[in-house]
Order: sequence, then C-alpha cells, then structure tokens
Amino acid sequence: MARREFVVAAAILLDRMGRVLLVGNDWQGFGNVRYTLPGGVVERGESTLHALVREVKEETGLKITSITHLAYAVHVEDVKRNDRAVSFAFLAEYDGLLNPRDPDGFIVEARFVPVNEIAELIPIPPIREPLIAYLKEREPGKFYAYGGWDGREMKDI
Repeated sequence: MARREFVVAAAILLDRMGRVLLVGNDWQGFGNVRYTLPGGVVERGESTLHALVREVKEETGLKITSITHLAYAVHVEDVKRNDRAVSFAFLAEYDGLLNPRDPDGFIVEARFVPVNEIAELIPIPPIREPLIAYLKEREPGKFYAYGGWDGREMKDI
C-alpha cells in the first residue's frame, strides 16, 4: 500500500453566539457523515492560506475576510494505515451566507453548533480534542501529535 501524506488547512469560524461552524462529510458516500471544521487538503503548488480560503468557500459558501491567528497544529502519524497528516487550524473572520457547493460532493451539511455539542459530533480524537481545548482555553499556537486516528499518543523513536 502506498504511503499517504497530506497537509490540511481548516478554519475555526464562530458566529455572534459563539457557536462553531462544522461541516458534515460523507467521504465514502454511504451516509456515514463525520463532522469536521471546514477545510481540506492543500493542493500541490498552493499555499496553506490559499487552500484555507478556497476550501471554506467551496464547503460553506462563506468568504474568509481575515485570519486572526494559528489556533493549533496537529500531526497524525498512523503506522497501521500508513499515512501522515499535518493539519493547521486558523481562527478566521468571514462574510456571507452558508451555501455549501462542494465540487467533490463530500459535504452534505454546514451548520453552527454550540461548543458543548462538539464532543458528541466529532468522534475522531485528533480532530475533536485540539478543537475543544482551543475553544475552552483560547490559547493559540499549540501543537498536538498523535500516533493514530484513534487518538493513540505519539511514541518517541
């Protein structure tokens, strides 16, 4: 199996009530929707911030107007699945109305949810835990490392 390596840019977008925008992804097309922040893979030749703006527009219809700061970064090194993902989540400001038009057809929903519902909506620890910690502490620039998508700790080599 070929090794998969990818970089992801994601946006933390909050509404006036402090709710966070999540998108429902149906990656396999079987109705198994998983919620994440809006964002996606940085394409070859594209900067991380350009990918962020592009992905948010595609997945939500919203236009990023400014990027406040890097909220956190996550590294997942999953030996079992033979893949590596490095993702960056940015706190950003936006304009427009929700109108998802994902050209890949994976996004089936975009909605603002209360922070206390994130734990039940996002089952994947490397996606859920840093987001909850950031929204609770509001301390930017933290780094998280996982040894798998199931939340295993990264072991020192």
